[in-house]
Amino acid sequence: MVTDLVSLAIIALIAVICPIICKLIPNKAVPETVLLLAAGALAGPHLLNIVHVTDATSLLSDLGLAFLFLLAGYEISPKSLTGAEGKRGAVTWFATFAIAFLVVVAWPSFSVFSVDGMAVAIALTTTALGTLLPILQERGLMGTRIGTEILAYGTWGELLPVLAMTLLLSTRAKWETMLILLAFIAIALIAATVPKQAERLGGWLYRFVVENANTNSQMLVRTVNLLLIGLTAISALFDLDIVLGAFAAGFIMRYLIPDGNPTLEMKHSAMAYGFFIPLFFVMSGAKIDVTAIAANPELLVLFIALLLFVRALPIFVSLSLGKTSRDMTVPERLTVAFYCTTALPIIVAVTTVAVNAGAMDQGTASVLVAAGGITVFIMPLLASVTARSVNAHLGEALREIREQPRAVARILAEHRRHERELHRQLKARLREAGLKHSDVFDLTQRCPGGICPVPPEADDDGK
Repeated sequence: MVTDLVSLAIIALIAVICPIICKLIPNKAVPETVLLLAAGALAGPHLLNIVHVTDATSLLSDLGLAFLFLLAGYEISPKSLTGAEGKRGAVTWFATFAIAFLVVVAWPSFSVFSVDGMAVAIALTTTALGTLLPILQERGLMGTRIGTEILAYGTWGELLPVLAMTLLLSTRAKWETMLILLAFIAIALIAATVPKQAERLGGWLYRFVVENANTNSQMLVRTVNLLLIGLTAISALFDLDIVLGAFAAGFIMRYLIPDGNPTLEMKHSAMAYGFFIPLFFVMSGAKIDVTAIAANPELLVLFIALLLFVRALPIFVSLSLGKTSRDMTVPERLTVAFYCTTALPIIVAVTTVAVNAGAMDQGTASVLVAAGGITVFIMPLLASVTARSVNAHLGEALREIREQPRAVARILAEHRRHERELHRQLKARLREAGLKHSDVFDLTQRCPGGICPVPPEADDDGK
């Protein structure tokens, strides 16, 4: 008990310090997740040995992973799965998995027909959408064209690896796994249907839950927690990975409240990002064997390079060939590809399965998890570099023309594409605010110079 409490106190201290350090770094170049992982590795049993991996801390870490995938599943809209971008994202994922399969076949250290080889193949195809969402929101990409493409590819890059884990990493016969998976899906459908019917009928239980949503009972929060923990428990009972149950809980939440519930979202974000998710990343770092990484740096570099080859390259090619995306500039396509190559939670999950099955040693798992942690730092950094080239201004265009006077047509064409992207972003932001483009045009007519910080019809928040 004392060991667990001391470990939790140190984890809480790390969770407080990391955002402060993040703030002090210019341009927030290092995501908070990277600092949490690094701090966990430093404090863990392989270095300072002040954070201990016990049954209690591991359980809380699993809950953090569950909350991460709950929020990721909740952010996924049906449109991102069934729209043109979503279909392209699904096809691209299967292409990346085929490439990953061939890579592992050619990799002498792993066998693609064993748990360790299949775990590596799945890890090479993943996108850490749950980890990416806070970064995308912070950088103002949600609702933009780049953000939409990231969600389309990232959704399948998180959902399909979860299903692949369930089907391909199980030690049971495939037909048994399929039956268990179908049984789990049936339970999830019941879990989604019952509350929906209760809402439609408007019975006393539904009214009680809604009326006590903001009282000490916090019935909505407790109901979602029941959904999350219940489905993860059923996943564990069925010997499925808990990630599947958490993801299903997020889907069900989105189905039940398709238009969102800001109050509920705020409460669960506070629970998740205030305690459970930071704890998950710190504990993931604590499991990293730094000496194993130092002993095998080639594997670290190779795995990151393979992530770029297996995941980023097919996404770039897909964007270049897609009818609705081929007009994107090269920097825009690179930005999407780099963001979608950010990988970590699934790598943690698949390596844990492989280690528990005795198919992968902890040293190799540590290297792969460390590589995933590095992608959380380096891929958004590369994406921000390419995004800056998208956000070039007129002054830069003039400078380029002065330096290359014979390339006027090409330079102007690139900057016209940039202007169209800004226009699309503006329209997306206006839709979020419930305005039309004509509203802004009328507003600029009433405000000389187009400067009117608060429109006449604005509410108290200035919206």
